[in-house]
Parts: sequence; C-alpha cells; structure tokens
Amino acid sequence: MVATELRGTPVIEAKDLVAGYLPGIDILHGCNLTAYPGELIGIIGPNGAGKSTLLKALFGLVPVRGGHVKLKGQEITNLKANRLVQQGVAFVPQTNNVFPSLTIQENLEMGMFLRPREVKQRLEVVFDLFPILGGRRTVRAGGLSGGERQSVAMARALMMNPSVLLLDEPSAGLSPVRQDETFIRTRKINKTGVTVIMVEQNARRCLQICDRGYVLDLGRNSHTGTGRELANDPKVIELYLGTLAEDVAAAG
Repeated sequence: MVATELRGTPVIEAKDLVAGYLPGIDILHGCNLTAYPGELIGIIGPNGAGKSTLLKALFGLVPVRGGHVKLKGQEITNLKANRLVQQGVAFVPQTNNVFPSLTIQENLEMGMFLRPREVKQRLEVVFDLFPILGGRRTVRAGGLSGGERQSVAMARALMMNPSVLLLDEPSAGLSPVRQDETFIRTRKINKTGVTVIMVEQNARRCLQICDRGYVLDLGRNSHTGTGRELANDPKVIELYLGTLAEDVAAAG
C-alpha cells in the first residue's frame, strides 16, 4: 500500500466529472477519482456503471462537459490523446488493441513513433518485463492468442515510459490462467513505479492487487477504500461482489 504521508501531489485527479458520448446524454454524473504516485487503482462496478467511460474521459476519448481532470496539478481536461501520451499517460483499450498485420516488435515500435531515437533502449526495457514477447518478436500479432495480444498492447503502451497506465478490462475474455498472468503482470508493472488505473470486471482479483478501489454505479461514485476494505464492506459485498468477495477476504 502507498502510505498517505508519502503520496504527495496526485498523478491524476478527476473531480465532479460529467461526460458522455452523445450530446445531451451523460454517462458520468459527477465522478471523482484520485491516483497518487505509485498507486494501483481498481475501478469496479456493475455493467453500465460508467467504468470504461471514466477511463476514456481521463484519456480525452469522451467529451467532458463538467468538472476537470488534472495531471500532476496541471489541467488536462479534454486534452487530445496524442498530447496526453507526450505528457506520460498511456491507455490500453479492451479490444482492437494491436495491429494484427504487424509483428510483435513492429507493434512495439509503433508505440514509440513520437521518440524514434529511443526505440532500441525502450525495447530492451519492455522485453525484460515481457520476456515471452522478446522471444517471439518476429511473429505477427494477428496470429497471437487473446492473452498474448493483451501483453503486446500493454507492452506497446509502456514504450513511451509513461507515469500513468490506464487499463480497460485487461482480463476480459481470457482463460482463468491468462487472467492470473495479466493481474500478476499488472502488479509487476506497477512495482516499477508506474501508476496504474485499471477498470476490471473480475472484482475478486482486482481487489486483491489494488492499493485502492472505486466502485461506480449509474455513473456515480458508490464506495471507495483500500482493496481489503471494499472486499470486507457488507454493502459492497451485498450489492456488487456477492460471493466473490468472500474469496478475497479469505485470501487476505
């Protein structure tokens, strides 16, 4: 866990966000989220709660009509995604997150189009985090499994050495074994110093690895706390987690 006294200035702070895809139709109704340096933040909640919309609003992919987003104290509300990448924010979408006709290495190189001179150095760092990709760097991404594609997408996002990594449902559609690998890898990335904000349907595993969590419902904050606190909160268990939370509490 990140000690309160060591947190400092938030890496990302979203306050009172109102946002939606279509004019006049809001999905978020005053959401708040704060992530401090080195934290792993989990965002959970029922389907349609606005979890992915919140992540996309942070990354400039959904228009924010109210409230603000700050990056290290600087206003970034509705800043375009390419500008955010330059400022150290990376985003991994749930689907269509690789270039299938390109090799693994070519996919990673695409993540460095803004800094081509640093490609070789960053490839070494990323292949150290994802050694299986280094051994298959010439394989086309279109022939990879879902778990392997997710690894390529995460690795590409890390090429620019971001301070914040936004993950949208990284375990979706994966087998239980691949899901576990994804959560372990996410924690490993976080331990390198990258602040991670992760939207996840697998609430049990998400709460096991996150420092703090946010529960959204109908586009609003419902509950927040440490992973352990949320896993043991009777209201969160009853309304959002069900029997899954009992497994979290048992795992401790």
